[in-house]
Amino acid sequence: MAKQFLDPHDVPVIEGTEGWERMYPYYYQFSTDDKERNEYESGQLWYYDGLHYPEPHTPFDLIWDEAWYLALSQYNSRIFMVPPAKGIDHRIVNGHVYITPIGIADPKEIEARIPLFMKRAGYYYQNWDKIYDDWVEKTKELIAELEAVEFKNLPEMEDESVVFEHRGMGSGYDLCVQYDHLINMGFKVWQYHFEMLNLGYAAYVTFINTANQFFPDIPMATLTKMVSGIDVVMYRPDIELIKLAKMALELKLEGKLDAQTSFAALQQELGSSDAGKKWLAAFEAARYPWFWISTGTGWFHHDKSWNDDLDVPLANIKMHIESLQAGKDPSRPTEKLIAERDRIVDEYLDLFQNDDDKKAFAEALGIARKVFPYVENHLFYVEHWFHSVFWNKMRDLSRVLVDGGMIKDVEDIWYLNRADIKVLIDDMVRAWATGIVPAGRNKWPQEIEWRKGVMAKFREWTPPPALGVPPEVVTEPFSIVLWGVTTSVLKKWLTSLDTADGEISELHGSPGSSGVVQGKARVIRKVEDLALLQAGEILVAPTTSPSWAPAFTKIAGAVTDVGGPMCHAAIVCREYGLPTVVGTGNGTSVIKTGDMIKLDGDSGVVELLK
Repeated sequence: MAKQFLDPHDVPVIEGTEGWERMYPYYYQFSTDDKERNEYESGQLWYYDGLHYPEPHTPFDLIWDEAWYLALSQYNSRIFMVPPAKGIDHRIVNGHVYITPIGIADPKEIEARIPLFMKRAGYYYQNWDKIYDDWVEKTKELIAELEAVEFKNLPEMEDESVVFEHRGMGSGYDLCVQYDHLINMGFKVWQYHFEMLNLGYAAYVTFINTANQFFPDIPMATLTKMVSGIDVVMYRPDIELIKLAKMALELKLEGKLDAQTSFAALQQELGSSDAGKKWLAAFEAARYPWFWISTGTGWFHHDKSWNDDLDVPLANIKMHIESLQAGKDPSRPTEKLIAERDRIVDEYLDLFQNDDDKKAFAEALGIARKVFPYVENHLFYVEHWFHSVFWNKMRDLSRVLVDGGMIKDVEDIWYLNRADIKVLIDDMVRAWATGIVPAGRNKWPQEIEWRKGVMAKFREWTPPPALGVPPEVVTEPFSIVLWGVTTSVLKKWLTSLDTADGEISELHGSPGSSGVVQGKARVIRKVEDLALLQAGEILVAPTTSPSWAPAFTKIAGAVTDVGGPMCHAAIVCREYGLPTVVGTGNGTSVIKTGDMIKLDGDSGVVELLK
């Protein structure tokens, strides 16, 4: 078995992509001219962040990675002073992001940070509910500020109000300021995102460590059941769809919905009857904010929301109607999950012989449950609602750049990074003010065409799961519970380097949601293909999204490429009682649609039965 992965500095350049590095910030590159950084980089384990990014980044889409690179790290290192951990370092290789956690090795430094962490984190845990309420309000205010942003074409002549209201500013300056404001709001919402998230996951990890201290053999699947069955707003969009499905049946509109795949056509048809108008009014009321849920993870510009394509929620409502007509309840089995959760916890509490130990276990579990709503709810406010509005504002800006002759197509803007766009706007407004043609009107379209070719080659490249030197034992908690990177997983990745061409009959991941199930696989890579799912099939996907929930009533189980037992995909599947294995690494590559597979959501093993 190989002892280490490819050195990060030795990854070959894909032919035809030479010079790709200029598409991304220089601090994302593995060093070539700094000996100290070079040695540090070669000595670290860098794993591919497929949890968030199952595809390469176009230059602009890297913005959210830049945002959490800063936010997570500063909350760990400089604000809450997490004792054993600093931040998470990031690099980019052929458009794919690799990350490495930075630990603290000096016991004296760890000891010195403990009282600081206890004071600062303790304040948040003690005031968690109040701080969370404040967090929701300020995040909503930021989204309202984002929605108010407007981008307008530069006028041939400024309005008279600029003169007679003596504004003292012109449209060129306004455009520059609005772009900066938009980008700054994007980074600000990610500062909010991590205000409580690290502490939320720390509470999870503390609970897992406490439980393992008292019950060394307790399965991870049992621990995750102990924190399941808690209601959060992340499931509200699906609840709204179920309500609309039931209403359509009550108003006897199911036939009209079934006959249409286009919401626009359905809207026209229903608008001619009182029952139809009533249902359309309920549909419209549900849209804001709940239909801002993304059809993907929300991390990429092409992850459209339900509000961007109303045909998607219509298809989901029809799936719910189908379930209701078949006598099934499409709701989450929350009461069943709670009963199972409480039974398991009671059984373990009865095993304690010492009241202090029992109290410590119960307190750790209580804090883990308290933080649960934030750990899931922030997703809706940031990755779904904020991001969906943000992508649309960027398209508004792009239309101004197209009209200004700087780029050719609205969707071309994603091939420019945020710094490129700033320079491009500066060029355009100065040329507009001066009355000349912009210097970059030929440069940027040519550059964008070259970058499109580079991105096409990046998409054909399979990123290795890791680079660099693996540690003897993986102890970094977030790597284990979120990304599913454990000591045994690294060994399997290293073994696969020696058997890359061998036949694979078994995949190993993390236990995502309890249960054993066997059935035909259906590989799904995009939301549009969810309609292909047949009842009883096992969904195999890079990851899952809460917006896929209506499909969960049809399938028997799920397998994902990425994630650990506490990742969002695992949590969502558990809340729907769906046997799931997460973090198989290459499930969507190895498993084909139609393959017979058997998954064990307790052990994390997937067998290919063929």
